[in-house]
Amino acid sequence: METIQSLIADLNWEIFITTALRITIVLLFAFAGVKLIHHLLQRLERRLTKKSEREGEPPSESTKRIETIVRLIKQAAYLFLWLTVGLVILKEFGVEIAPIIASAGIAGLAIGFGAQNLVRDVISGFFIILENQIRVGDVAVVNGTGGLVEKINFRTIVLRDLGGVVHIFPNGTVSTLSNLTNEWSAFVFDIGVAYKENTDRVVEVMTSVGQTLMEDPAFAPLILEPPEIFGVDKFADSAVIIKGRIKTKPIRQWFVGREYLRRIKQAFDANNIEIPFPHRTVYFGQESNPFNIQLLDRQEMIQGLK
Repeated sequence: METIQSLIADLNWEIFITTALRITIVLLFAFAGVKLIHHLLQRLERRLTKKSEREGEPPSESTKRIETIVRLIKQAAYLFLWLTVGLVILKEFGVEIAPIIASAGIAGLAIGFGAQNLVRDVISGFFIILENQIRVGDVAVVNGTGGLVEKINFRTIVLRDLGGVVHIFPNGTVSTLSNLTNEWSAFVFDIGVAYKENTDRVVEVMTSVGQTLMEDPAFAPLILEPPEIFGVDKFADSAVIIKGRIKTKPIRQWFVGREYLRRIKQAFDANNIEIPFPHRTVYFGQESNPFNIQLLDRQEMIQGLK
């Protein structure tokens, strides 16, 4: 008891009150900073939500992506704010913070060197999610490997290919990223017909097939525009190639495209349009006549003997 009384007697009340007042002001500024951060993050969340609605992004996916971005920014902002407040309070208590900052810098540098790949992956993942480059449910090609996007984390992208194989790519190692189902998709086709066919007539048949496909209630909701027939694209070894495109809703291009090709085959058969296949002519040289002529000569020889 006497020790406590002596401490109180020796206490410099002027310095104590001044320090307490300063700490109180710092805490008030800190709580005001928390409110400001919360308000700014709410505005950011509303802006991102409106942007995703304008782009037609599904609400479930946009909500998950926006919540992830806002949560990460909130954690980083709060960590920076309270670390700063803690250092200021320690300084008010007379603690030298310069060695602490220096030690933290050295420790951060060491950790940074040891976990630079992890930091690189997290930063890359943040920008992938922020820029909405791909979403869960998209079909994408990452570093030359295609598949369905099953997960997008801050550290990795998870793809599952057509064979069911799961591919995991650290975000920092992604050098090429192609999204096949962003906003709309397209089925691009190259159809070959024989050189003897009238290409204008072939294009008319292909256009007619596209129109009937758009009138089908099972496929019309999936097609965004009438099929485009670009015309003759090139002359191949045994066929004239006609190129075209069908714009569809995301990830529906293969379903629509397979049906279009099925109907093209039926329409070509009905209109006697030949879909060519490679032909080969066997040549034995000038000393040997073609096979059908040899048969004719043999028949004439047999008739002469008779």
